[in-house]
Amino acid sequence: MEITFEGGKVVTALYNGHAIRTDQPLDNGGGNTSPSPFDLFMASIGTCAGIYVKSFCDKRGIPTDKIRIFQKMIWDEKTDLPLDITIEIKLPEDFPEKYRESVISAAELCKVKKSIANPPLFKIITS
Repeated sequence: MEITFEGGKVVTALYNGHAIRTDQPLDNGGGNTSPSPFDLFMASIGTCAGIYVKSFCDKRGIPTDKIRIFQKMIWDEKTDLPLDITIEIKLPEDFPEKYRESVISAAELCKVKKSIANPPLFKIITS
């Protein structure tokens, strides 16, 4: 992964053939042209759970057009970091009862969540 600076507060990650652009909100000196890095991080949690739910349903022929996932956070007022993250999978009434617990298990497989639960060692160096 390569990180580049595009001017202003825009910082872009080049990874696996994708340019992932970030910016800062207006109140933090940015142009608000893209999500902030932290917003992308938070979105990666819910979207990761989402792809596991989608894959689970696709394998069983269960439509996903009426499934919604809501991610709610409780923040630490001192650090402004999340204390609690709840992922609520809203299933339609006709979702098969026998799969309700299994769809939760599928969402639990999310690699982003697992990485947070078992954090890697971070090293920051210069060259």
